[in-house]
Amino acid sequence: MDHHAKYPAIQDLKARAERRIPKFVWEYLDSATGKEATLRRNRAALDRVLFTPSILHGELPVDLSTTLCGKDYALPVGISPVGMSGLIWPDAERKLARAATKAGIPYSISTVATRTPEEVAPHLNGNGWFQMYPPRDEGIRTDMLRRAKEAGFSTLILTVDVPVPSRRERQVRSGLTTPPKLTPRLLAQIAMCPTWAMGTATLGMPRMRLIDDYAGKVTGLSSTQHAGYLLRTSPDWDYVRWLRDAWDGTFFVKGVLNPDDAPRLESAGVDAIWLSNHAGRQFDASPAPIEVLPAMRDATTLPLIFDSGIEGGLDILRAIALGADFVMLGRAWHYALGALDTEGPAHLIDILQKDMTANIGQLGVTRPTDLRTKARIDGLETFGPPRPTS
Repeated sequence: MDHHAKYPAIQDLKARAERRIPKFVWEYLDSATGKEATLRRNRAALDRVLFTPSILHGELPVDLSTTLCGKDYALPVGISPVGMSGLIWPDAERKLARAATKAGIPYSISTVATRTPEEVAPHLNGNGWFQMYPPRDEGIRTDMLRRAKEAGFSTLILTVDVPVPSRRERQVRSGLTTPPKLTPRLLAQIAMCPTWAMGTATLGMPRMRLIDDYAGKVTGLSSTQHAGYLLRTSPDWDYVRWLRDAWDGTFFVKGVLNPDDAPRLESAGVDAIWLSNHAGRQFDASPAPIEVLPAMRDATTLPLIFDSGIEGGLDILRAIALGADFVMLGRAWHYALGALDTEGPAHLIDILQKDMTANIGQLGVTRPTDLRTKARIDGLETFGPPRPTS
């Protein structure tokens, strides 16, 4: 079915998803922390990145394929790890994995997903990335790595921007606890979302299956925290080096915003740096990653992965123009599932592909990486094809 007439943009998918996902779950997906200033800053900073259209180039073929760390992808886009993805939409992890495989893009599973790596990997055809929240116990982390590798995940992601839990006040106000307690208030919200309710009833209440394998019965957590926090530690540089030695595949570090860290990450053997402020969910005084991206590009030759605030193909081009090699989205895939279930991810991919193609057609180039320049005007980044030198 062609959904473009009703849902031509991510915002259209978001609007429908909000009606079909219970409010307490929606607040988990869509909220940030604090006053949510960082969430707004991400959007405003992306809007400040401008391009100069280029004319009279005739018909130019557009090529959106790319290579990252030796692997070819159909688009410079992937699916970010999202904790408790299967709470947001029933069986989200496997549905997104299948969509990613069909489209030739990577899918990232979170440590705190509602499915284990073994349950998701058969749907990935080797395109799986495993995101790790760092366990403090060496035995647990060794076993997690073993399971991810044996399941077929090729890439390890260490998330470093969650040294402590964030507050996410809007989520707390929603009444969501971990695990969810079905109060009359929450049950009333579920009753208004029958597709979500039936899917969840069929599969059972979502839980963190990988964490459950290690946590057993835990105590000492507030109702808004989960067992994963008892397993985690705040990683340091020695932790990064330990993981590099223990993992024989590709290794990314996610949540980096200081260009001064790039040389040390290079020295530690990291294969790519992932710029992210966790989409505003962890710290409400963070710069937007797009603001940091040019300096990070100057600071390293490593591939750069980018997320936070992406709302369409034009934003993807903005990030690549400023030096990103690959762009990841998280919330948008769940908007797509909430709006259109299994048809949603493929439609979102089509939106992004068409949006990138339409916008790159204004700029006289054939590939997104052709947009890179160093021009800066009054704090704005302006881009176009390279100017001829005399």
